[in-house]
Amino acid sequence: MTQIEHLGQLFESERDHLRAVAYRMLGSATEADDAIQETWLRLSRSDAAAIENLGGWLTTVIARVCLDMLRSRKSRREESFDSEFDEPVAESSPRTDPEQEALLADSIGVALLVVLDTLAPAERLAFVMHDMFDVSFDEIATIIGRSPQAARQLASRARRRVRGPEKVQQINLNRERKVVDSFLAALRAGDFEGLLAVLDPDVLVRVDIPGRAAAEVRGAANWARGAVAFSQLVRAVQSALINGTAGLVFAPGGQLSRVLTFKVVGDRIVEFEVIANPERLAQLQVLMVE
Repeated sequence: MTQIEHLGQLFESERDHLRAVAYRMLGSATEADDAIQETWLRLSRSDAAAIENLGGWLTTVIARVCLDMLRSRKSRREESFDSEFDEPVAESSPRTDPEQEALLADSIGVALLVVLDTLAPAERLAFVMHDMFDVSFDEIATIIGRSPQAARQLASRARRRVRGPEKVQQINLNRERKVVDSFLAALRAGDFEGLLAVLDPDVLVRVDIPGRAAAEVRGAANWARGAVAFSQLVRAVQSALINGTAGLVFAPGGQLSRVLTFKVVGDRIVEFEVIANPERLAQLQVLMVE
């Protein structure tokens, strides 16, 4: 057996752990595979004989790879949109298995992945590595280039956001959720009349997409006519509480891409906003609901 074959066997023994780390960091099976491949390349180019703790070394390397990928992801999120939902649910390469992606997401919890996606890259790394994989703050500090105390603070801040508020005010919330859930059901079904039933005839729709001037659409029929054409693309849309009020999130692969916030009066939606601006998304308190 050659040295590279032996190294390959050792790497394969760590693959499941590395995949678990990468998927929780990235929320994407395809990107997790890419991170694993990059980690293997870095190992194959290193002086493996000098590595005392291969598992620890690989965990550190894949964490750094994932951190770089998270940091570069923000620029790739600013994609063009011909409509609010004019985006494929799965943007990954053909090698992605949608069922495998769904199983991975379910094993962790789509809700957790969505909330993790609202964190800054360093916050996400600190929380995932410490709370999920019991990596010390001293080790995390070397990965993110900060002090152990700073790493501890990042994890603490992330933990508060992941846990969400202890109690959510229920005043009018059940009514709002019922209306928003009806809106989502009609949207998924491509039900034009169903959308009109929950939208105020003079509804105001605002859209905040990076790289475009803020847009407004007035009128239920005007918006619904375009929305029904993209009903098959909203399978990844789920109910959520956005800053304590009923809303929706669009999170393909567990990666937060769009948030919809609503103003409900009576049993109709009178205003809603589609938010895709990463800076605004990062400021929102997102709590997934059943």
